[in-house]
Formats: sequence, structure tokens, C-alpha cells
Amino acid sequence: MSDFRSYMFDQALQKEGNPKATPLQEHIKSDVCIVGGGYTGLWTAILLKQKKPDLKISIIEQKLCGFGASGCNGGCLLTLATKFNTMCKFFGKDEAIRLVKASELAVTEIKEFTEKHNIQCELRIDGALYISTNKAQQGSMDPVMDSLEKASINSWNQLKIEEAQKMAGTKDLLDGYYSAHAGSVQPALLVRGLARAAREMGIEIYENSPMTKLQETKVPIVHTTEGSITAPKVVMATNAWMATQFKQFERTIAVVSSDMCVTEPCPELLEKIGLNHGASVCDSRIFVHYYHSTADGRLMLGKGGNTFAYKSRMIDSFFEPSQYQGQMRSAIDRFFPELKDVKIAATWNGGSDRSVTGFPFFGNLNKHPGIVYGFGYSGNGVTQTILGGKTLCAMVLGLDDEWGKCGFIGGPRGKFPPEPIRWIGAMTIRNGIRRKEAAEDAGKKPSFVDKYLATFAKAAGKADK
Repeated sequence: MSDFRSYMFDQALQKEGNPKATPLQEHIKSDVCIVGGGYTGLWTAILLKQKKPDLKISIIEQKLCGFGASGCNGGCLLTLATKFNTMCKFFGKDEAIRLVKASELAVTEIKEFTEKHNIQCELRIDGALYISTNKAQQGSMDPVMDSLEKASINSWNQLKIEEAQKMAGTKDLLDGYYSAHAGSVQPALLVRGLARAAREMGIEIYENSPMTKLQETKVPIVHTTEGSITAPKVVMATNAWMATQFKQFERTIAVVSSDMCVTEPCPELLEKIGLNHGASVCDSRIFVHYYHSTADGRLMLGKGGNTFAYKSRMIDSFFEPSQYQGQMRSAIDRFFPELKDVKIAATWNGGSDRSVTGFPFFGNLNKHPGIVYGFGYSGNGVTQTILGGKTLCAMVLGLDDEWGKCGFIGGPRGKFPPEPIRWIGAMTIRNGIRRKEAAEDAGKKPSFVDKYLATFAKAAGKADK
């Protein structure tokens, strides 16, 4: 694993003065040991501490807090609303309604927590805009909008085409749906701020302390390179690393890259085209384009669905500059011709843990009552991880509340085929989707085969289709 740092993570660490890690170098006891110092682990620790201030909570992190997806994602603060129909299928209508409302409330909760703890993370609750950029995508949001309306939980409005184009900063769209319950954030500043707040609350954090062994004894013991933590409750919050650490999860997720870039500062041009806000914008592809402006006047743009890891391993290329800069450059030039002379300042990518359903899942590791886990956020973790923290908190404390009964609990809902069938299938489906979406962009009819292949990736999109 290289020492490469994504643009967002590097920016955050520089603002902290490149802090040094404090590793675990002794054998200690704790009430709760959390493995993983990203959003999931930190939110779980914070929520536990808020409910039970006397708990001794210890977090271990293999590198620095935020080293993984929490510190290198695109910073889109989105909700579960656009996946409502699929949630109804898996969790039932009542639970789907509850989760939509909870995810929208989570946006406000994150904002309030950052304000209370003075976390300067460029969080802007300016909404989300989902757009269609070709005729094949047009109207694709209508079914989920109708369902949300019937359930009386629809926070979305279809904008007039001129309004949508102005907010999106591009003329290259045919429709747009807007919700105020969303926004954007500098993700690494958020996770580093959560780590600071956790320490201030009395939570112990040991960085550069990878888990080397988990003893699943009656009272579990988590071993690191130089120490160990004995705790009656252990939370596995390593997300995309779970399939690497535990073989039984290899087929429960597909670890796939989301590739991102950020331009040089161009605030005047962004102001001119209308991107003078912090709303997150997503198109209606399966392998979605997503973008927003940054607080310092840059364009951040990402594209999902490129590199698929064999056996869902966390491979070296997830910790390197993106191999797909040309793809992102083409997207910028297409959507924003006014930015054609603005250079890309940096590229990066990260491994996203895509579950079969597109939703996270939680359970007890090997049915051990003291070891819980949760992962599979499928590219929507910035907001969903606080819901994950609430779920894990309830599981640790044995609560019989709405989170202790959350629909996400119960382990994985389905598995991918075994290797090498899964990887070969993923490549075949990926290439079919690429051809399908290229044909649609060109106003052509995709082949029957490519349309069929795309049906296997319905869970990958940002919205139900």
C-alpha cells in the first residue's frame, strides 16, 4: 500500500500540521473496542459516549483516521430517498419510510454536530440535484417520485428546465429534480474533525495500529502489532476491508473504484455558469457522474464503476492517482465547456463496498454476541454512516428501539457468484453498461445484449429506475 494521499485527505492533514499518530503499545482493557477510525467507527463511538458517558471506548485505526473511504470520497451528502422503492422491497414500506426520514434528518444532525464541536469542514446544506443528460435517462426518476408522493414523504421538486440548468451549471440536461435535504462537504475535514471531537469526549484513539488478530473468545481480544485490547463488545467498522479480513464476506460485496478529480481554482468561471453553491449534482447513469463546487472555487467531479477488485480485496490501485483522468476530463469538457482551459489539479480514487442490494447490512460476526459489524454503504456513506452508527450503538447496548430493530440488521441479503465468475461477470457487465451509456449519449439505440447486461447492475445507481 503506497503512501499516496488523496487530495481531500492531504488537504485535511496539512491543515492539521501533519499530525503524528499515537499507536497502541500496551495491553489494555476497555468496555468497547472499535476497529476502524472512519465515519462508521467514529459515529458509533460518539453515539455510544453520548448515551453512556461512563463507557471506556477505544478505537484502533490501521493508518490515520479517515485514511480509507471516509477521507477520500467525493463529499456528496445524499439521502436514501431516491432508493425508496428498493427499500420497500427489502425492508417493507413502513421501515423504508422511517429510513428516508432518518436519512434526511441525518443531514441536519451532521450539520448541528459540526457546529457544536467547531468542525470546520466546508459543509454546505444547499441540496441535491438529480439530472438526466440524454433522452434515455429522461423521466427515469418519475416512479420513485410518485412513490414518495404517495407515501407523503416527498421532499423533491421537479425544476423548470432553465432553473435546473442554472443550478447544475450546464446546458447539457433534459430534466432535474431538487431536494433541499442534502449538500456537500470536505469529507476528510469532517472525519478528522469527528476524530478530534471523539478525543475531546474521552474516547481513546490509537492510529497506526492495524488489527492483526481477533480472538473470538467469550470476552474478545483485538490484537495489534504492538498491543491488544480486551473488551466484552467489539465493533468491526472497517467497511471495504471486511472482505479482505474475513473470507466469509468475499461474496457479500463488490469492491469497485469511484474515481475523482478536482480542478485548479476557477471561482469566477464557476460563478458565471451558476456553480456558486454547495449542492451535489448527480446524473442518471448507472455509473453515475457526480459533482459539486468546493469552498475555494474548484470543481470536484467523480465517476463510479471503473476498477473492480478480484475477491473484493483492497488493491493497491485504490490508493493511487486515478487511471481514468481522460474519462473525467471528457466529462468536464462536455458538461462545462466554459472550463475547457481549466486544468485538473489532482486525481484519486477509492474502493467502495457495493452490496448486492445497494444498502448496508449489519450483524454479529460468526454469531458471536459480543462482536458486531456493519458495512456495504455502496457509495452513499457520508450520510448513511451516522445511521450505521445508530444501528451499531443499539446493537452494542442491546437496545430494543427503532435502531435495534433496523431493517439493515440481519447480515447480507444475497451474495455475488464465486470467483472467477464474479470478476468476469463484473467486467462483462461493466463493459456492457459503458457501451449502453455511450450509445444513449450519442442518441443511438443500445444493443439488446448491453441493455440486458445493465439490468444486473440496478443497485449500482444513485436512484431507483
